[in-house]
Amino acid sequence: MKLITCGIACIFFSMASLTAVAQERYQHYEGEEAASFEEALANFAEYNEKLEQILAGELEAADMAEIHQLTYTLENALERINLELAQLAETLEVVHLGSERMEYEGVREAAMQYLETARKIEK
Repeated sequence: MKLITCGIACIFFSMASLTAVAQERYQHYEGEEAASFEEALANFAEYNEKLEQILAGELEAADMAEIHQLTYTLENALERINLELAQLAETLEVVHLGSERMEYEGVREAAMQYLETARKIEK
């Protein structure tokens, strides 16, 4: 009976120890938020540059930690960019369908909205 109790206690202590090690091993960060499309594009460019600079040298543990941390900002930027591009595609579809229906004012309005966002990508 003592052997079983001791075995169960060892299992619980091992599980608690592994959880603590896992939590210490991987810290999670917030990353910089991208409140606007412009901010997302700026963060995307800046953090890709940082990633490229790290990759230019030999990778060490500190580099991996830095890469891990900067990916949070890149993920936030990509989330905003994907949202904006999905909306851009919807706006372009309005332009497309409106042009088929000869909806002059609707096409002009939607096309101007489309171009306003599309021009931000071109920069």
